[in-house]
Amino acid sequence: MFSNMAQSAASALFLREAEVRRGIELLAFGHGGLLRAGDAALDAEGLGRAHARALYFIARQPDVTVTHLIGLLGITKQSLGRVLRELSDRALVEARPGQTDRRQRLLRLTPAGAALEAALFEQMRSRLAAAYASAGQDAVSGFWAVLEGLTSPEQRRLMATLR
Repeated sequence: MFSNMAQSAASALFLREAEVRRGIELLAFGHGGLLRAGDAALDAEGLGRAHARALYFIARQPDVTVTHLIGLLGITKQSLGRVLRELSDRALVEARPGQTDRRQRLLRLTPAGAALEAALFEQMRSRLAAAYASAGQDAVSGFWAVLEGLTSPEQRRLMATLR
């Protein structure tokens, strides 16, 4: 269904199955393209996309708790534990106890972790900025509106906590 990728305006029939499927496909392939922008840097470090997601959200909210990060990522404690162990072993993330609750683990990037996250972000930023510039402000606003419509109230609440 990608015969006319240059098509810039949605059909007036945008709620029909073919148009909804095209939207799902574009979202999936666009998301994959955005994530692939950082794959070479991750491969060089022996890391994967789960590590990149954790680095991104820890950078956005230094001293984030493990519990809050689990909510942001939408993964299990066990899955995050594996990722954090690898990031910690590579001296990319450090954990310290909370000030009021010593059982809490507060996460932040080390200088090496911040440098890697910045490099990964720059790859995605340049890719997304080019797409934004090509589409124009109205399209970007519409795209954001669609994405916000796809997020749950809980996800929107979690997003509001990011700095």
